[in-house]
Amino acid sequence: MRKVLQSVRQIRSALQYRNDNVLNSLVRRQNFSTDIRRGCICKLSYNDGVTRHCQPYNMSFRAMFADVATIRNGVETKGGPLVEYERRIAEGELLDGDACQVGTLQELQRLYDQLIEKAEDCRLDKYASSDKASRSRWLWSRLLPQSSYSPVKGLYLYGGVGTGKTMLMDLFYDQLPGSWRKKRIHFHDFMLNVHSRLQKHKGVPDPLEVVAGEISDEAILLCLDEFMVTDVADALILNRLFRQLFSNGAILVATSNRAPDNLYERGLQRDLFLPFIATVKERCVVREIGSAVDYRKLTSAEQGFYFIGKDLSSVLRKQFQMLIGDAQPVPQEVEVVMGRKLQVPLGANGCALFSFEELCDRPLGAADYFGLFKNFHTLALEGVPIFGLHNKTAAYRFVTLVDVMYENRARLLCTAEGSPIELFERIVTISDAQNMAPRTSSRSRKNDDFDLCVDNELGFAKDRTISRLTEMNSREYLEQHAEMLAKKQQHPQENCAAKIEA
Repeated sequence: MRKVLQSVRQIRSALQYRNDNVLNSLVRRQNFSTDIRRGCICKLSYNDGVTRHCQPYNMSFRAMFADVATIRNGVETKGGPLVEYERRIAEGELLDGDACQVGTLQELQRLYDQLIEKAEDCRLDKYASSDKASRSRWLWSRLLPQSSYSPVKGLYLYGGVGTGKTMLMDLFYDQLPGSWRKKRIHFHDFMLNVHSRLQKHKGVPDPLEVVAGEISDEAILLCLDEFMVTDVADALILNRLFRQLFSNGAILVATSNRAPDNLYERGLQRDLFLPFIATVKERCVVREIGSAVDYRKLTSAEQGFYFIGKDLSSVLRKQFQMLIGDAQPVPQEVEVVMGRKLQVPLGANGCALFSFEELCDRPLGAADYFGLFKNFHTLALEGVPIFGLHNKTAAYRFVTLVDVMYENRARLLCTAEGSPIELFERIVTISDAQNMAPRTSSRSRKNDDFDLCVDNELGFAKDRTISRLTEMNSREYLEQHAEMLAKKQQHPQENCAAKIEA
């Protein structure tokens, strides 16, 4: 019976991934046009000019994996991230010529092939065994605890901002069979879910083991985006949590701006976090994406809503009113986690209006922001300041806010005291601070040093935030946002069900 099921799955996989258009696009590869529009906004003010930076187009990199995409070890490949990447390039959806992305794709294709080959051993297919067998396996695991490590190692991708880590992971994830026990989630959201489960199982002898069991029952393959540890509470439980998950057979695919050895650098009680780093390196292949290109900035941002200057409240509110139409904005209340409520000063038609102080100068965090964007798709934020030592905590919250907005593909309207780069000029890493040239005037040095914020985590995070703010104000991003809204309006019942499930 097992062989019959395996044969059925192989046939189903072959039918699912067969696509004649992909093969045709490979044949047409040599005639592919290189005339692709690319650009970058260097100043996000609504009335500034646009400076464009072009990438040299290089067809040679596609030749590196074109054969791999069609034939691997003498067997025709039916699917996988390499094939999909080639298709998107041929259709003009992606730029060509990034050797760093191609190398990473080869690792993702390796992982994909191993998972397809060993899907049964990894217990990936949720329909492969009956509920009765699952309950029996759960009972025996409680009576006779034993490790069941996956025969396949995961993948930890790290690199600079905008190098395509999230895009590549999503491309990999979307090619996997829909019947698999898999989950793709932002790391912030994942940890909020973990803490919520721990709260639910409070009083159990070992709630962390119960939570790890629940997570691995739901998803064997975990794809976590933007792996970043800044909270001591997260740092102290990650090692035990993931040791238990890996012991249950979980496979981790993660993206991060930091190498494993640099996670939670200089954090409180980091010595207790170090075993987690060793665990990740043991259970994952670590791969750096060394591209110097920030693809988020290869957009045209003339149509953004990022207004630079003071006393622009009337401009922001006018844009806000245009978006909500004839609706009357009123104070609202949204539920976040564990019964907490978040007060929205003004909201209507999925759009919320906040001052910066109301959203980032109060003790709010990722849970509050996720709750907000489960109910609103657009945020109008008034008065984003220049960040420095005096408002470091607010800067951390703003970084988290932008991360959550980007994950939810939300739209941002804001007024700010400077461009994204100018907002974070006074935030530096320890290495940057040591390399800063001394001022010729002691007075100017004193004024600069007074508000200079030397913080490694924030110093690394600022590049990601600058990159995301740039992309979020691009025409391409706003068009995607409009498409997302249109789909939600076409399927309102599915949207309501998703909110209830969340």
